[in-house]
Amino acid sequence: MMRRLLPCLLFLLAACEVAPVSSVPPDSPARQEAARATRQFVEVASTIEPVAEAECRRLTRGLNCDYLIVIDDRLDQEPNAFQTLDRHGRPIVAFNLALIASVENADELAFVMGHESAHHILGHLARVEEDAAMGALIFSGIAAMSGANADEVRSAEEYGASIGARTFSKEYELEADELGTIITIQAGYDPVKGAAYFMRIPDPGDRFLGTHPPNAARIAIVRRTAAAYRSGSGT
Repeated sequence: MMRRLLPCLLFLLAACEVAPVSSVPPDSPARQEAARATRQFVEVASTIEPVAEAECRRLTRGLNCDYLIVIDDRLDQEPNAFQTLDRHGRPIVAFNLALIASVENADELAFVMGHESAHHILGHLARVEEDAAMGALIFSGIAAMSGANADEVRSAEEYGASIGARTFSKEYELEADELGTIITIQAGYDPVKGAAYFMRIPDPGDRFLGTHPPNAARIAIVRRTAAAYRSGSGT
């Protein structure tokens, strides 16, 4: 997933620690699980980040490849991770607490991290903005030619931007899955095992103008890419 806006509350990776909670005993399962999840996240992020940066520099020219991995600490959020940019164009990969808690192993976390890192390398944010701008132009133009008033043209422009942004969204997700698979392998994790995460999340199906492809299509491209890479034909 790609976003332009960061959530209000973010922890830098360097500050990623479990805050002590006096009401929770130190040896409680909840405290131990939180500590385990934190250690796993820091370990995976520390491993994936340099690999993603190296791949970014190899495949792009002039792109800011200095990734910053952060945690959205808001509670009561659905599991989510996304890639965005700060005001200086630095790539941000953000995970919320629910997603960190929902992964079953380091491979799943590494694959999601590789996938989000790939969005930046592939320039998907800029491409989505271009798609949205084209959709806005087409829909507002049609509305204007049909005699719509200013408010109607503005509404058509907003609707067109929404449609345009979704037009190639599923293709971009599959592209990020493909490159994310390679990044995951290069970092020493198993992307096929990591893609099992898709088996536990709702399947969006193959909806027209949906934002994400069917889970089966994503798992299939991960398996194909991993097999090709390991055989030497995908390097």
